[in-house]
Formats: sequence, C-alpha cells, structure tokens
Amino acid sequence: MNPMVTIAVRAAREASKVLLRYYERADVLNISEKGRNEFVSEVDRNAEQVIIEVLREKYPNHAILAEESGTHAGDDYQWVIDPLDGTTNYLHGFPQFAISIAMKHKGRLELGVVYDPLRDEMFTTSRGSGALLNDRKLRVSNRKGLKGALLGTGLPYRDFRFRDQYMGMLNELIEETAGVRRPGSAALDFAYVAAGRLDGFWELGLSEWDFAAGALLVREAGGMVTDIGGGERYLETGNVIAGGIKVHNAMLRKIRPHLDDKLNA
Repeated sequence: MNPMVTIAVRAAREASKVLLRYYERADVLNISEKGRNEFVSEVDRNAEQVIIEVLREKYPNHAILAEESGTHAGDDYQWVIDPLDGTTNYLHGFPQFAISIAMKHKGRLELGVVYDPLRDEMFTTSRGSGALLNDRKLRVSNRKGLKGALLGTGLPYRDFRFRDQYMGMLNELIEETAGVRRPGSAALDFAYVAAGRLDGFWELGLSEWDFAAGALLVREAGGMVTDIGGGERYLETGNVIAGGIKVHNAMLRKIRPHLDDKLNA
C-alpha cells in the first residue's frame, strides 16, 4: 500500500474510535447549527483533530483543508478532510456515515480513503493503482444505460436556489431507472459507485471535503466523474455526476436540459 495511504488509513481508524464512542448517544453531545440544516458537534471537531494530529506527526509541512477548522497553510501537498460525512445521520443514530480523507499534490488528487466504521469497510485508492475495499479490488458496474440502474443522489437541504432544476433532473431519472436512493453521506455514495453497489450518482452543492476521496475512488475503479455540465470543474463547483462510463453519459444527457447559466457556470 502507498505509504501515504497507510497513514490516512491509520488516521481514519483513530478518528473512528471517537465516532463510535458517542454513536447513538447524541443526548450527551454539544451540538450547534453552523448553517441552515447543517449541524456540528464536539464529535466532528474531536475526530478532525485526531486526523490532523496523525497526519501532522508524519507530514508536518503538508497543508490541510478540513471541514471544521478550515485551511492550514503548508507546502504543495494538501490533505482534504471530512471527519464525519453524514453528521445528521450520525446524530439521529441512522447508520450511514463515514470518514473521508483525500490528498492533493499541486491541486491534483493523488489518494483517497473513505472509512465506514460501523461496517468496518475501508475504501482506499491512489492515483494509477486502482481502488480497493479492504483487500478486494473494486470496479464500477458495467451497466449499459439507465434501464435497471440504481442511482444515488443528495436532495437539496441547505441551498434551495436550484430546487426546481434538481426536481426536473430527479423526475427524468426516476422514470428511466430502477430507483433512486438518498442515504445521506456523499462520501459513501461515491464509494458505493466505485464498488458497483450504485450505478451512478449526482448531487448539487457539495463541498470538496465531501467527495474528493470518493471522486478518485470512482475514477480509479474505472468510472467517470464530471461536473454537472460534463466538465472537469467538479471539485470547484460541487455539482457532480459520477458513474460507470455509459451510465454517466446517459445521466448527463438527461440532466443537461435542466441546467441554466448559473448552475452550469
């Protein structure tokens, strides 16, 4: 395993101890609302600090972008951290959340780790080396189109500016597929696309830390990841489509008619 992946795995496992200690005990946590329908607890902050400490011990000069503590200056290497993707699920005892850690070098994604501590599923990848679930090689599904496809998505919950466009996309894709799921953790949704559990995924308004690791997982598992218009600016815009190549392209054709200048900017 890539040495940096090994360190990221160690950081994820250490942070998971914090998450599991308080899972289904939200009544004892200090919880605050940092934005509309966006919550943070001491668990998020403590897990993030654990990850940063593990990474800093080995790579003290690397930069960091973390959901709760923001940007930490450093060199050309940058770690992108979400200590608890699916906080609302976690606080409700809903068993779908994960830790996401990615690393970029000069802006290019180089490795990713997504860890589901409840199922002990560790998704790992590094550029050019494929993607793994624990020790098993991953491959996106080989579905030829939308017929029979199972898709994942994220419903708008903070920013409702593009609600009508999103509902148009959803209506199109519900009619063409076997179903659409909204589990509530984008990091795991991307990991599931990489594993072939979902055939495709789309969402609007994600933050980079939500899916940086997952995006590389999908690409290294043979899939496609683009922004909502089919371009390469998905980490910048947060409007994203992922899937096997044929499913991705079919989704893109259905989604494009619902874009406007602001959404496709």
